[in-house]
Amino acid sequence: MTDSYYELVDPDDSRGEKFRATDLVRSTWTSHIQHAGPVSALLVRALERCQRRDDTRLSRVVVDLLGPVPAEGDLWVSAKLERGGKQIELVSAEMLGMGPDGQPRPVARASGWRMLTLDTEALLSAPVAPLPPRSQGVNRNLADNFDRNYVHSLEWLWLTKPLAPGPGESWLRPLVDLVQGEEMTPLERLSAVADCANGIGSKIDIRKYTFLNTDLAVHVHRVPAGEWIGVRAETMYGPDGVGTTVGTLFDDDGAVGVIQQSVLVRPR
Repeated sequence: MTDSYYELVDPDDSRGEKFRATDLVRSTWTSHIQHAGPVSALLVRALERCQRRDDTRLSRVVVDLLGPVPAEGDLWVSAKLERGGKQIELVSAEMLGMGPDGQPRPVARASGWRMLTLDTEALLSAPVAPLPPRSQGVNRNLADNFDRNYVHSLEWLWLTKPLAPGPGESWLRPLVDLVQGEEMTPLERLSAVADCANGIGSKIDIRKYTFLNTDLAVHVHRVPAGEWIGVRAETMYGPDGVGTTVGTLFDDDGAVGVIQQSVLVRPR
C-alpha cells in the first residue's frame, strides 16, 4: 500500500470531508504542526472537486494559513462555489482542525479562480529560462536530519547550493498519495511541493532565524505534466521582520506558473 499524507475517514461528515493526517505531513519547524504543502494540496483537491466542470480549470489559488495546522487529531475540509459563471468561477475551501479547547476551528482557507478553457495552442509563450536537467541535481538527504516528516515524502534534487547568491533551484516530486488510494491530479501534485519555494529561495541561516510563510499564491498558465515539479525562487527581506518569496514553477517542458509567499522572519 502506498504511503499518503492523509486518510479519508468520513466523506459525509456534517462539517465536511473528515481526514486524519499521517506523520508525512509534519513540518520541519516542529513535529506538532503540518507543512503547508500537504495542506495546500488538500485544499486544492476540494477546489477542483467543488461542483466540478470538465470545461474549466483552476488558474489561480491563494492559500491562507490561519495559524499552525495541528498534525494530530481530525481535520475537516469543505468547499463552495462563491461566484458561478459561464467563463469564470470563484470557489473557496476551508480546513478545520482541533483547537486548544478541543473544538474544531478554521486553520486554513483557499480561494481559486476557475476559467473556461479553449484552444490557444498557437499562442503558447513562456519566456523564462528553463531549469537545468535533473541529472545535474544533488540529493542532500534532508530526511537524514529529521524523524519521519514531510521531507521523507519527497524526492528532492537541488540544482543550487543552499544560501548561495541568486535564486535557488530544485526539482521535487512527491513519492506518496495525497489521500490514501487516490491518484494525485497535476495541480494537487504541484501544490504539494510549491510551498517549498520559501526554503529553496531562502538566504537566511536556519540556525539563527525562522522564516515561516503565512500564505502562498500560485498562478498557473499551463497545467504541469509528469511527476516532477521544478522551482526557481528567491526571497527578499525588508528591514522590519517581513519578507517575500517570489518564484517560477516548472515541468520538463518549461515554466508552468509563478508563486509568491509572505514570510515572517524572527530570530531564534
